Amino acid sequence: MDIKKSLVEMCNIPGPAGFEEKVALHVKELFEKYMDDTWIDVLGNVIGVRKSKKENAKKLLFDAHIDEIGLIVIGMEEGFLKFAPLGGLDARVIPASGVTIMTEPPIYGIISVLPPHILKDEDVEKNIKIEDMFIDIGLSQEEAEKIIKPGTPGVLSRNVKEFGENKLCGSSIDDRVGVIAILQALELLKDKELDVDLYVMASVQEEVGVRGATTGAYSIAPDYCIVVDVDHAKTPDAKKHEANTKLDDGAIITRGPNMNTSFTDKILSIAQENDIKHQISVIASGSAYNNVRSIQISREGVITAVIGVPMKYMHTTNEVVSLDDINSIAQLLSKTALSKL
Repeated sequence: MDIKKSLVEMCNIPGPAGFEEKVALHVKELFEKYMDDTWIDVLGNVIGVRKSKKENAKKLLFDAHIDEIGLIVIGMEEGFLKFAPLGGLDARVIPASGVTIMTEPPIYGIISVLPPHILKDEDVEKNIKIEDMFIDIGLSQEEAEKIIKPGTPGVLSRNVKEFGENKLCGSSIDDRVGVIAILQALELLKDKELDVDLYVMASVQEEVGVRGATTGAYSIAPDYCIVVDVDHAKTPDAKKHEANTKLDDGAIITRGPNMNTSFTDKILSIAQENDIKHQISVIASGSAYNNVRSIQISREGVITAVIGVPMKYMHTTNEVVSLDDINSIAQLLSKTALSKL
């Protein structure tokens, strides 16, 4: 599998939380190449299963979410769109950003911002609140009302490109990159015998409350689950925020109360024994900011682990990841699936 090409292709499909249909259909086609059965459930999760020949095999689930942060139109004024966030849209970085309004055909817009020349001195250092922002789509009120209705979703503009050496940057990489890592793991496992029933889930609505993972895990009822999601990579300004994991340093194996200690230790041992590049992160609270917090307590409980993809500039139009890290994660997932659980 061409990881770079596949990631760029997936990221170019708009799929904000609650509106993931197009990207779900794309992922379903990709899963079908490797799984015995693949389906899209009521909430929109893409789920696949590859059955083991072993009787009463344990169920192992790989999960990554396909939704991205976005926005939804709630009204308009003089042809400018008022909007609300879908997920963790960062008010500090989106003014003057390009957006794609998901009409048919899509409409390009710009989040309007006053130029510094006309700001008052006391406003220069202030962040604009999202509720005070508008999207300029270049239309009059009358023209806009004909085309765009309240409830129309939108996303930050697609612009995934190469960055430095063996890296990509752009929007919606969170967490399409996790899905790509799982797909690469499936590629590595395609000719291997498994002792587990392997499930994969490209879950929806993670960015607005881990909803897809909640219902999907209840349906699958896995014995074990590895959640693959992005994690913060170190930059010079992040020292005081304790972001110590780095791009190009491999898979992030996460410790904390949301992750089963024995399963996490096993994954760490697998990485060490197979010389898979890895690093360790800690989520000290009992409420990790990803799907593991709902999967862990699904039904009577699930043995969970989290493998992170190092990422710089999360929830911006220039999220940065390393292709080498994706390969390390895929290797670790495949080796774990082949181990004795």
